[in-house]
Amino acid sequence: MAEFRFLKDFPLLDSIHDADDVRALKPEQLENLAQELRDFLIQTVAETGGHLSSGLGTVELTIALHHVFQTPDDRIVWDVGHQSYPHKILTGRKDKMDSLRQKGGIAGFPKRSESPYDTFGVGHSSTSISAALGMAIAAKTHHQDRKVVAVIGDGALTAGMAFEALNHAGTLDANLLVILNDNDMSISPNVGGLSNHLARILSGRLYSTVKEGSKKVLRNMPSMWALAQRAEEHVKGMVIPGTLFEELGFNYIGPIDGHDLDTLVATLQNLKHLRGPQFLHIVTKKGKGYPPAENNPCFYHGVSSFDPHSGLIKKSSSGAASTPTYTQVFSQWICDTAAKNSELMGITPAMREGSGLVQFSEQFPERYFDVGIAEQHSVTLAAGMACDGLKPVVAIYSTFLQRAYDQLIHDVALQNLPVLFAIDRAGLVGPDGPTHAGSFDLSFMRCIPNLVIMAPADENECRQMLSTGFHHSGPAAVRYPRGKGPGVSIDLQAPVLPIGKGLTVRPGKHIALLAFGSMVSACVPVADELDASLVNMRFIKPLDEDLILRLANEHKIIVTIEENAVAGGAGSAINEILSHHKMTIPVLNLGIPDNFYEQGSREECLAECGLNSFGIIQSIQAFLHEETLANGRLIT
Repeated sequence: MAEFRFLKDFPLLDSIHDADDVRALKPEQLENLAQELRDFLIQTVAETGGHLSSGLGTVELTIALHHVFQTPDDRIVWDVGHQSYPHKILTGRKDKMDSLRQKGGIAGFPKRSESPYDTFGVGHSSTSISAALGMAIAAKTHHQDRKVVAVIGDGALTAGMAFEALNHAGTLDANLLVILNDNDMSISPNVGGLSNHLARILSGRLYSTVKEGSKKVLRNMPSMWALAQRAEEHVKGMVIPGTLFEELGFNYIGPIDGHDLDTLVATLQNLKHLRGPQFLHIVTKKGKGYPPAENNPCFYHGVSSFDPHSGLIKKSSSGAASTPTYTQVFSQWICDTAAKNSELMGITPAMREGSGLVQFSEQFPERYFDVGIAEQHSVTLAAGMACDGLKPVVAIYSTFLQRAYDQLIHDVALQNLPVLFAIDRAGLVGPDGPTHAGSFDLSFMRCIPNLVIMAPADENECRQMLSTGFHHSGPAAVRYPRGKGPGVSIDLQAPVLPIGKGLTVRPGKHIALLAFGSMVSACVPVADELDASLVNMRFIKPLDEDLILRLANEHKIIVTIEENAVAGGAGSAINEILSHHKMTIPVLNLGIPDNFYEQGSREECLAECGLNSFGIIQSIQAFLHEETLANGRLIT
């Protein structure tokens, strides 16, 4: 395997402390800066892990933007933020990159509290144009001659929100530049010397002046004016695919080579002086400059630490390589079930790899639907399928299901349609931080009528619950955490579960631990130490009401434990049952406190929330002490 060599010294990059230093460079120095920045980025992410391919593809664009615009006074809004590492390096955070995505370190996405150059906090896609338009309107309102730039990828442009923003922006005269970073297609014949030359002309003052002057001359001649407009569209349409954006009210420029710094700088310099909504289309290559990432950009999109010289992922120090992740459990289940049931359809909003649908897409391509970054559409598409006899399975991250809440309620649950939601990354996700945490799904789902909600305690139960939800006649959701479970062997013939029934794991005295999903295994040592009863509740909706009432009658304290926001979560549902039956037993609800938790390892995040075994014991002991003081007697 080829060994890749990198720069060891970064003289230009070391001289960059903020964007003023980028603007101070001479044009002929920018290519050298790009090489240093790219090599530094590869070596940094090789140590920390993170999003690599996207950032490598935007090195030249990032340099050009900070070289041309007066950032941070001029605003740059990055969509999603996967591609923002070069931006972070050039804006004063180079020496902190070794703490990337780690507890107490810098975030993996733009974050307003981290730097004035991070003008908008992101993590979910397709928000940049809306946010940038809002900033452009604010600049106009405050009479500030500020430039606002939104950088959005071709994947993020598939979302309806992006087109809603484009549609609105085209009707205003706000000074907004949208840059489409098109990195999915190969560089077409239109991208090259001719296209770059045309882009410079079309973004230049001469063309704009002539165009505006022609409008004034022809404005009183409707037929001629209409003819001139059509002629311009047809001429431009022959060489550039921008008619759609022109129709939305943007002045379209491109496509140009997003790795040609001279063209990028010249075009941005021209666009900087144009008024109104502008649209620049650039074509880049994911993983640019690092062959392993160029050849497999998806694998290096989000990657753990690796050897930069060989491109090989570093082996995990844990000895549990054979233990499947919950995502892998789902992947095997959906393939096995699809082989037996021809009506099963798999749907994902652009998360084939992350949600575990690669094998399914290869084995059942005609039943696999990747709708792009369009969570709302994915849910209503499933509803439509279910209306006419199909059995759709929507594989989605918890944090992204938030974007389809209306569709979950109105299109699926209201019509009681048999759609199964396989909800990955539920709870705390670790390095990706609060933008990707699945902290709220139990709270926002359990209030929806008709919806069955389950949380598995282990890998085998995950498979059972997926089967249970699939065979249920109405909507069902199975939510499971990122990574591996406790390592339970999987019974491929395990029966479906009786809906709404919990399982007693351990009988005990005085204290009843009612645990949900991932918290069951964390509570095993807690129950042993406190001689408490431990129950795997399994179902959040419907709850096992009979079991809850029996436990309340037999114990002195009830403790609920969930990897979800305490507010409105599963524990709150148990409180409601006890209140309804006028049960006056002390209850302690443990879960994710009312806060957003920053990045770190998953274990660090759980510990910070008090949701590891040690933290749960501490919380219970503190609660017992408070009860003792209040009642004047020991509970246990």
